[in-house]
Amino acid sequence: MEISKRVVKSIFVPSRLPDADFVANPYTGCQFGCLYCYAIFTCRFVAKPRNTWGNFVVIKENAVDLAKKQLARWPSSKKGATLLLSSVTDPYQGIEKDQQLTRGILSALVDAGYQGKVAVLTKSPLVLRDVDLLKQLNAEVGLTITTTDDKLSRFLEVRAPLASKRLSTLQGLTTAGIKTYAFLGPLLPHFRLEPEKLESLFEQIALSGTREIYAEQLNLPTQVRQRIWQEFSTAKPDLLQIYQKALSAEHRDFLSKLVRTYAQKYNLHLRLNDAIYHQDLKTH
Repeated sequence: MEISKRVVKSIFVPSRLPDADFVANPYTGCQFGCLYCYAIFTCRFVAKPRNTWGNFVVIKENAVDLAKKQLARWPSSKKGATLLLSSVTDPYQGIEKDQQLTRGILSALVDAGYQGKVAVLTKSPLVLRDVDLLKQLNAEVGLTITTTDDKLSRFLEVRAPLASKRLSTLQGLTTAGIKTYAFLGPLLPHFRLEPEKLESLFEQIALSGTREIYAEQLNLPTQVRQRIWQEFSTAKPDLLQIYQKALSAEHRDFLSKLVRTYAQKYNLHLRLNDAIYHQDLKTH
């Protein structure tokens, strides 16, 4: 894993996402190296080849100082904005344990008396470390959970915490009184052939105590598609054709109907009322 540091000019960046006004990404790159990650496009920001995604992290070493300075300059009208940590990296990937940039940003928000919603999206149980700060903010935490199958999780989400760990983390946050949601993103294409596995995922999410879900279709821009096709052709050729069919509107419609059905069955609120689809999502 190649680790480097970089000084940046801004940490709170305007967002194009439908439910966030600003995003903060304390790192560029991600140690988890998920095969389906659309954030591979950020390689170009740090002059890294796309085939190195998952093998480098650039630390934004002045992220916490910038957060403090930006918050001090923001007018009161901005301090009610929704802020997401993070959109193109995981704020609680392994390196955060030592660097504590995410914790530092949360601390800066607490010190500034920030009143806007602070949303955290992660795959890591490390987020439990910061429950003390999250309780002092108008915060919610989303755990990305794509499957209940730890073996499949390990293949697709190379170094990410296993799905079972994420479900237990969701339960731990809910028990601690933190507002939570499960992010089913991406919806894995094989669920079309094995809908019972998707239903099992909904059931496990409901058992965690979480009542909110956000679902997103698999996003397959060219660079992601090439990466997945290459890995599947050698390691899991039986699944390759299934993933190739995920490009069709018919496939997305089928999964969307399943999502709505299971959300209703398990009394889970489906945000945005459907599984959203970003044809070629590019955001900060």
